[in-house]
Amino acid sequence: MTVRVAMHQPHYLPWLGLLDKIDRCDLFVVLDHVQFERKGWQHRNYVASKNGPVLLTVPVVQRSRDERIMEKSVNNDSPWWDKHRKTLAEHCYRKAPFWGDFGADIMAVYDRRWENLADLSMATTDLVLNAFGITTPMVRSSELGEFTVQKSELLAQISAKVGATSMLSGEGARDYLDSEVFRSHGVEVEWQGFRHPEYPQHNRRGQEFLPRMAAVDLLLNVGPEGMDLVRAARTAA
Repeated sequence: MTVRVAMHQPHYLPWLGLLDKIDRCDLFVVLDHVQFERKGWQHRNYVASKNGPVLLTVPVVQRSRDERIMEKSVNNDSPWWDKHRKTLAEHCYRKAPFWGDFGADIMAVYDRRWENLADLSMATTDLVLNAFGITTPMVRSSELGEFTVQKSELLAQISAKVGATSMLSGEGARDYLDSEVFRSHGVEVEWQGFRHPEYPQHNRRGQEFLPRMAAVDLLLNVGPEGMDLVRAARTAA
């Protein structure tokens, strides 16, 4: 039996490339035990407004540069959630076709005072996965035991531990993934080759399409069937 695994760090308001990866695998491993990237996407993403992309960033508590994602705390000293709520509800998506269906669920995320960044990120991920009907099982790497290795060896060991026969990887890892390391663990590497679909953005009529927005952009503009566009793009010429 073949088992395809995919892995990625938890992302706040994940983009479509991450959802595509989760949708295409048999098990998804959330890499929450790895180091937090200070200028990465683990605590921020873009949403689409009529004037262009708007970056939403969750402030975090800065302790050590070696902090792992699972240890990262949200900085609630200022009401960042008010800005995020207002941007989503008032500036970007209030008039979107599916705001009435999913707006309340999205707003409910900001009713809670989150302390742990990974928990917040997973809540926003679960929201869009459920809305799009993606039911891939997920496990956090921190639940799988201790790993003292890095990069290819780390991912290969995790793949083997969960019984995977292949690992689906994003194109950005081509420069550092060593396929031979995976083969030594009985795992083949597959490449995602994500193709971004275009779709109507209600507040961008007559303007250039904005790709790589948070997945809520597709959800609120197209609805649950929007995932069909992502799947169709995989086989597009």
